[in-house]
Amino acid sequence: MTMTTSDDGSQGYDVIVVGGGNAALCAALTAREEGAKVVLLECAPEEERGGNSSFTEGLMRCVYNGADDIRALSPDLTPEELASDFGRYTEEKFFDDMARVTQNRTDPDLCEILVKQSNATMHWMRSKGVRFLPQFGRQAFKVDGKFTFWGGATLAAVGGGRGLVDQLYRAAEKAGVHIRYKAWVRDLIHSDQGVTGVVVKMDQDTRKIFGKSVVLACGGFEANAAWRARHLGPGWDLAKVRGSKFNCGDGLDMAMRIGAQPTGHWSGCHAVGWERYADEFGSFETMDDYERDNYPFSIMVNSEGKRFLDEGADIRNYTYAKYGRIILQQPDQFAWQIFDSSVTHLLRPEYRARRVTKVTANSIEELADKLGDVNRDALIETIKAYNASITRDVPFSPNVKDGRRTQGLAIPKSNWAVALENPPFEAYAVTCGITFTFGGLKVTTEAQVLDTQHRVISGLFTAGEMLGGLFYFNYPGATGLMSGAVFGRIAGRSAARAAIGGGAAANVA
Repeated sequence: MTMTTSDDGSQGYDVIVVGGGNAALCAALTAREEGAKVVLLECAPEEERGGNSSFTEGLMRCVYNGADDIRALSPDLTPEELASDFGRYTEEKFFDDMARVTQNRTDPDLCEILVKQSNATMHWMRSKGVRFLPQFGRQAFKVDGKFTFWGGATLAAVGGGRGLVDQLYRAAEKAGVHIRYKAWVRDLIHSDQGVTGVVVKMDQDTRKIFGKSVVLACGGFEANAAWRARHLGPGWDLAKVRGSKFNCGDGLDMAMRIGAQPTGHWSGCHAVGWERYADEFGSFETMDDYERDNYPFSIMVNSEGKRFLDEGADIRNYTYAKYGRIILQQPDQFAWQIFDSSVTHLLRPEYRARRVTKVTANSIEELADKLGDVNRDALIETIKAYNASITRDVPFSPNVKDGRRTQGLAIPKSNWAVALENPPFEAYAVTCGITFTFGGLKVTTEAQVLDTQHRVISGLFTAGEMLGGLFYFNYPGATGLMSGAVFGRIAGRSAARAAIGGGAAANVA
């Protein structure tokens, strides 16, 4: 095979993968399985590698049909752990969740691939050395001595997102993928015949690397304040960034400069309730301190002392990714989550972390006084009205939508309505933390990028956050890593086959 010499002195590659997170690594590993010579270009330094994947909990939403499927993916579980109630998460339920939370806008072809390949992808990742464990205590509460799982996201990589990334890098190194850090890809090399390489800045030196296929898997534009304001709307430049500071939309920009077709929800994103005084970008030192995801058991109030959303509309996994937007829309872009002492034992460890804005009080009046940036009188009236509206004959149950609701309020609480009447009360200040953007590139089911004339751009593939059309308005928790892995594999397989013969492949077994 004839190869063009790259500016870095190496022979050209079959497949160039741009990015360094879960999707990029799955693409690189799969391309190597196909026999391709692969280079992975990660713009971050080695100690910050992994993109947004490194900032996740490592949760992977996948189809499974009971404890036997969990055991197959987590063979080291003890008999006591296996006695947990894992339930089932069927293809039908996955499809329903994707359709419901995206308001039936998810691309049906891409969604079908995501769902149907989710379980097989987990087994493939395990074959590459990734270990999984059920998320006891984070995706399950213990009831009558037994963990009961809820919300469809049961398994996570050991070590969380950083553990997932480290395990995949070890697999890539073992497989012979060439990995370059501090490799900032600035442009695509292309002609009428397609994409044949990239322009990359490494060690303060701009050079060209040639290849027969390029996979773009380098994230959305969530870390780019100007792009957030432009595409998501006014005020989004003020949001905190939960993850990588390197995801500035470079891949999207370079692809669209050569005619790639944008698609999906470009004014939408995954955004959550986040520590009000968090750092501007994610950091590995504080990433576990800032999540505030137990809001279903709270009431949330803004600076006017008013509730502004239904905290108990659904299981956390189906609302957390859209509530950050609503918090950002509040006066001064913040809110307080307020908990009764009867539920504070259910709060995740990050509520007890080092860096948390917390107020504790022994009465509602004291709480209202301490929340100095909140309208005191309005807050007291809000809590009185909330307490009086609760259907107290319905028992509280944290594992299911329990139907313990309010009646007669302008903004209802549909489940987990716990009265604020047992001190001490705890309040936590939150703002909006953006995770990733939903807008991306239009692709075929083989992860080939299409241009604005709906034609395939030869040699160009994409996966991860850059793949458009899956998520709109909202997002089922733990679907992002699964999407990255599924379509990363497809992109890697397709890119390798396009490079070395055999054509692109739509499905990965």
